Amino acid sequence: MTRLSGGHPEWPEVGDLVVVTVTRIVNHGAYVTLDEYDNKEALLHISEISSSWVRNIRNHVRERQKSVLQVLRVDPSKGQVDLSLRRVTQDERRKKLEDWKKNRKAETLLRNAAAALGRSEAAVFEEVGGKLVEHFGSLYAGLEATAKTGVKALVEAGVQEGTAKALEEIARDKIVVKGVTIQGVFEITSMESRGVDEIRGVLMESKILAAEHDADANLYTIGAPKYRIEVSADDYKKAEAAMNTIVEFTTEKWSSHDGKISFTRT
Repeated sequence: MTRLSGGHPEWPEVGDLVVVTVTRIVNHGAYVTLDEYDNKEALLHISEISSSWVRNIRNHVRERQKSVLQVLRVDPSKGQVDLSLRRVTQDERRKKLEDWKKNRKAETLLRNAAAALGRSEAAVFEEVGGKLVEHFGSLYAGLEATAKTGVKALVEAGVQEGTAKALEEIARDKIVVKGVTIQGVFEITSMESRGVDEIRGVLMESKILAAEHDADANLYTIGAPKYRIEVSADDYKKAEAAMNTIVEFTTEKWSSHDGKISFTRT
């Protein structure tokens, strides 16, 4: 399948979510351009605007509006793409727009790298684009990994070292690496003579497990029998995975002791 420079195929596939710009509103729906697919024209039929009766199309879409739609049908031979608005949830719309904005930023950074290297944009996209998408899932994810870990991330993805160094400098200058911290409270009691020491031992043992999910964990005594745990990671998925592992391990480990345990997210 033919691909554009940014790593997208030439045509979207059925079921894809796409970012569009509304260009014309007519009685039977709205015509839009596909922002990620070389501004190809597509149709949002009035029957796919809302699950309820549409009295006025302009109450739902307007010219020059950016929107996220789902692909219903694609016919490259006729140059036709049919789309739906009513099948896209609010959360899907939010996430797609966020990913689209990140990808646009990534494409801009690749263009900056091409200028810094004195090479054509097409050549840099050809060398880097496909490798980042294949290795990291998206252009932005690859550049974000570079901002965090340096040239190594790109070299491991198959990018030449000279290109990787230029991208590293730009990525570290333009991409702010964000982290997240989640927390909760263990309430642990013990009837054993060395109960406090046993509790701390189990908690310290569980803390180490955060590293399995590329996360860090810190423990604080609030005042017996309560202990606060904070887990920090690059994103919520890693933080949540680490927290779940710690809670499951600690709960199971303490079940063999003479006491009780509970956990509450805060």
